Amino acid sequence: MSESPHAVLKRIFGFSEFRPNQEGIVEALLENRDVFAVMPTGGGKSLCYQLPARMFDGLCVVVSPLISLMKDQVDAAKANGLDAEFLNSSLVASERRRVFLALENHQLDLLYVSPERFAMPDFIATLKQSEISFFAIDEAHCISEWGHDFRPDYLSLAHIATHFPKAGIAAFTATATQQVQDDIVRKLGLRKPYLIRASFDRPNLFYQVAPKENLNRQFLHFLRDRPDDSGIIYRTTRKSVAATAEFLQGQGIKALPYHAGLPDADRKNHQEQFNRDEANVIVATIAFGMGIDKSNVRFVLHGDLPKNVEGYYQETGRAGRDGEPAHCCLYFSQGDTVKIRYFIDQMEDPREQKIALGQLNHMVKIAQANVCRRKGILGYFGEPYPKADCGACDVCTGEVERTDATEDAQKIMSAIYRTGGKFGAVHIADIVAGADTQRIRQFHHDKLKTYGAGSDRDKRHWRRIIDDLLSQDCLVQSDDQYPVLQLAEKGMFVLKGGQPFEVLRQKESKKAKQAAVSMGEYSDGLFAELRIERKRIAAEAGVPPFVVFSDRTLREMARYFPCTEATMRMVSGVGETKLERFGESFLAVVRAYKETHPDEAKEMSVLHVPVELPRPKKKKPKGATYLETLEFVKQGMTIEQIAAERSLSPGTISQHIEKLLDEGEPLDIDQFITPRKRIETEELFNRLNADTLGAVVEASNGSVTYEQARLVRAFMQRS
Repeated sequence: MSESPHAVLKRIFGFSEFRPNQEGIVEALLENRDVFAVMPTGGGKSLCYQLPARMFDGLCVVVSPLISLMKDQVDAAKANGLDAEFLNSSLVASERRRVFLALENHQLDLLYVSPERFAMPDFIATLKQSEISFFAIDEAHCISEWGHDFRPDYLSLAHIATHFPKAGIAAFTATATQQVQDDIVRKLGLRKPYLIRASFDRPNLFYQVAPKENLNRQFLHFLRDRPDDSGIIYRTTRKSVAATAEFLQGQGIKALPYHAGLPDADRKNHQEQFNRDEANVIVATIAFGMGIDKSNVRFVLHGDLPKNVEGYYQETGRAGRDGEPAHCCLYFSQGDTVKIRYFIDQMEDPREQKIALGQLNHMVKIAQANVCRRKGILGYFGEPYPKADCGACDVCTGEVERTDATEDAQKIMSAIYRTGGKFGAVHIADIVAGADTQRIRQFHHDKLKTYGAGSDRDKRHWRRIIDDLLSQDCLVQSDDQYPVLQLAEKGMFVLKGGQPFEVLRQKESKKAKQAAVSMGEYSDGLFAELRIERKRIAAEAGVPPFVVFSDRTLREMARYFPCTEATMRMVSGVGETKLERFGESFLAVVRAYKETHPDEAKEMSVLHVPVELPRPKKKKPKGATYLETLEFVKQGMTIEQIAAERSLSPGTISQHIEKLLDEGEPLDIDQFITPRKRIETEELFNRLNADTLGAVVEASNGSVTYEQARLVRAFMQRS
C-alpha cells in the first residue's frame, strides 16, 4: 500500500478529514482486525469499508438486506472511482453473468450481496476462488433475536469465520443496545474485535412530539411551510399510507405511496421518483425505511407510534444524512398504544411477547416525556446526554411550555383512588368529565364526589392528563388484557399536595424551529442553479442526484464560488473521479453565475488556489504483477508452487496465466493441466455452450477445478 488512508480519503472521496471514529475503523481493517461498530445513520459507515476496499488488492464482500438500496450504493461507489457491483434477485441472467465474470477475473473492489445469496453453497464455493480481504456486514443487528429487526436468513453469516478464516469481518449497525451488541459479536464469531460505540446523538436533527388530532391537516400545515423540501411520512398500515398520499395529492403536494402491497414496478418507480427529486414526499410503511440512501431528506414525520425505540431512531435517521438540519416530528395519541398492544397480545411465544411489550413501553415513555427528547432517546441506548439543554428539540427550544396541572392531576387520581384502582383510562376520564354512561350508572360512580369535577373540559383533555401521569410515573397501568390504572407512590404524594404536577403543552403561536445546526451562509441563487445542473447530469447518467454530489457539497460551492479545478478540488466531497466526470459542468455554472452576479460573487468568494503538491501514486492495477508470475512459469513451476512462492492464492496465479495467454505468450498449457483433463474440460465448455467457470465446474461434479477451467477457457479463446 503506497498511499496513506488520509491520501486516499482526499484523492478518492474528496474529504480532508475523517469523521469521528472512521479513522480507527479503517486502520483496524487495514491491519486485518475484526471490527464491531455501532454508528448512527449518516455517520459515514460506508466509507469505513469502501476506503480499505480501495486500498486492498483483494475483494470486500458487503452483506446487506437492503436489495432496493444496493444499486444506489454501487452507483455512489462507482462515482468515486471504485470497481463495485451487486448480486441480487433484481438482476436478469445476462447481468448476473457479467458480475460473475468480473468476480472470477478479480476485477472488483466491492461486491454487495444479500444474506440469502451468501447462504447458497454454490455461491460460497465461488467466493472461495477469490481473494477476499474482508466481509462488511451491514445492519448487523438483524442477526440478533434481541434486536428490533431479527431476520433468520442472517444466521447463515455465523459461518463466515469458518469458511473464510483468513478474511476479516466488520459488523456495522446504527442501533444496538449492549445486549444486542454482545449477541452480534458472539453469533458472528468476531475475533478480539476492534469495538466502536459511537455517540447516538444526531445534533442536526430536531425532535418534536405533537398531539395527534386532525392528522391530515397537521401534515398539510407542516408541508406548506416547506414546499421545496424532501421528506418521508411514516404510517403503520397500507390503508393509511394510501389515504394520506391521496389526500396530499389532492392538495397539490407531490406525494407518492410506498408499501409492500403495491406491485414491484410501482414501488420501484415511486422510490426512483423520490430519489431523483421528482416527488417531494414519500408516504410509506416501515418497508421503505431500510431502502433509502437519499442524503437530502429534510424531514421525517411519524403519523403513528413506532413499535420500539430502535425502529423510531432508525427511521428518523433517514433524515439529514448529509449532516444538514432536518426535522423529525412524531404525532402521538394514546390510542396508538392500544392498537400495538392488541397485536402484541396475539403473539403466541411468551418470550417474544415480553420483549415486544418492553420495547413498546420504552417508546411510549419517550413520546410522553416532559424532558429533553434527545436525552430520552440517547438514554435508551445507555448514553448519558451531558447538557441540560440540547437546543434542538421542542422541549429545549420552548416550542412547548410547562403548565401547572396539579389540580387536574388530583381530580384524576382521586377518581382512581375512590374506585379502588379497578378501572381503565376511558372509564376514569368519563367519571371526571361527568359522562352519562351505562357503566358509570352500573357501578354508581355518578354518586362519587369526583364525578363531573372536570365537566368544564372535554374527555380528550382528561385522557391527556392520564397520559401525562403515566409518563411521569404517578400512575401505573396493569399488563392485563384490559389494563387498569393504579396509583404509584409518587402519585399519592401529588394527590396529597406534597409536590406540584407540571405538563408540557404545544404552544399555539410559534412554529416549530429548524434544527440547531446552521447551514451557514451561501448563495441561494447559485445553489438553485447548481441543483438544476445536478439533476440534468444525474438524469443523463441514470443515477439519483445525490450520487453526483450531496446538498452539502453544492452549498459549499455556493458559499465559495470555486472557478478553477484547483479550487473545486478543495470543496468537500469532490474527489478525483467526480472532478474528472462532473467538475467542468459545475465550474461552468459557477462562472456563468459569477458573471451575472459580480457583487454577490465578490462578497462570497473566499477560496484561495492551493499550493499544488505532488500527486500520490495511483493504486497498483490488479494483475500488474502477472509478469513476475511469468518468470516462475519459465522455470517450469506448477500453479501451486508459484502460489506458495509468491504468497498468493492459486486462483490469482491462474488469473495471471490467463492474462499471459490472452496477450499471446507462448505457454504450454500442459505444464499446468494433463492433456486428458484439458480435453475433458474443453468438451464441457462446448457441450454447455458456456463462458462462465461456475457452470463447467458444477457440471463436472467437482472433477474440474476453477483454476483448471480458467486456463482451458483462455487456451480455447486463444486457439
